Amino acid sequence: QLQASGGGLVQAGGSLRLSCSASGRTFSRYTVGWFRQGPGKEREFVAGISWSGGSTKYGDPVKGRFTISKDNAKNTVYLQMNSLKPEDTAVYYCATDTLTFVRVVASNYDSWGQGTQVTVSS
Repeated sequence: QLQASGGGLVQAGGSLRLSCSASGRTFSRYTVGWFRQGPGKEREFVAGISWSGGSTKYGDPVKGRFTISKDNAKNTVYLQMNSLKPEDTAVYYCATDTLTFVRVVASNYDSWGQGTQVTVSS
C-alpha cells in the first residue's frame, strides 16, 4: 500500500513537501509518479522518477517549481513544491509503475495511494 502525506494549506508563494511511503513494495524496483486532481478536473501528471532514480520527468505546469526525489533507504519518494500557486490546489496522489522509465498516463500506474489535499490560498 502507498501512503501520501504532507499536504496542507499554504499561501501562494509558499512551499510544501509531500511524501509517499510504501508497505509491501520496494520503491527501488518501481517507477513512482505523482498526479493531482483539482475540483472538476481530470487527473494530471505532476512528476515521476524512474526506478533507478536516474531519470525524472515533470508536467509543464510545475517545471522549475517542483522537484521529485527518492530515498531508497527509507523507501520514500518526495515531492518538493516551491512557489506554489492557487492553481496547484488539488488532491495529490502517488502511484507506482512496473516499467523502468517514467510514463505520464495515469492508467499505466497499477497501485495508488489515497491522496493528500494541497490547498494554496491567494
